[in-house]
Amino acid sequence: MAIKITDECINCDACISECPNNAIYEPDSEWAYADETALSGTITLPNGGTADADAMNEAKSDEFYFIVTDKCTECKGFHDEPQCASVCPVDCCVPDEDHVETEDQLLAKKAWLHGE
Repeated sequence: MAIKITDECINCDACISECPNNAIYEPDSEWAYADETALSGTITLPNGGTADADAMNEAKSDEFYFIVTDKCTECKGFHDEPQCASVCPVDCCVPDEDHVETEDQLLAKKAWLHGE
């Protein structure tokens, strides 16, 4: 499953540089699927929908750091554990029970993000 950041976030900035998929963004920041990934142009999303990878999307939070679910792989294929959770001083990076994925799905998402 993907990771989410709860409202206990203190916006310390520890997690953002740890994410190998660039799935974590600062509060009130626009984001794109193409940010630090191999994605570009019209893409098919993991859920089957389509999107413009280069288009800027609205921030998912204007108060706290946030994780883009479609870009989160729980660090599978990079690390043994989610790096955001391992560096978070207030333990606000937790599993997102609304986005449950198998290890195979997470590894497929990693390959999709990085053009593997």
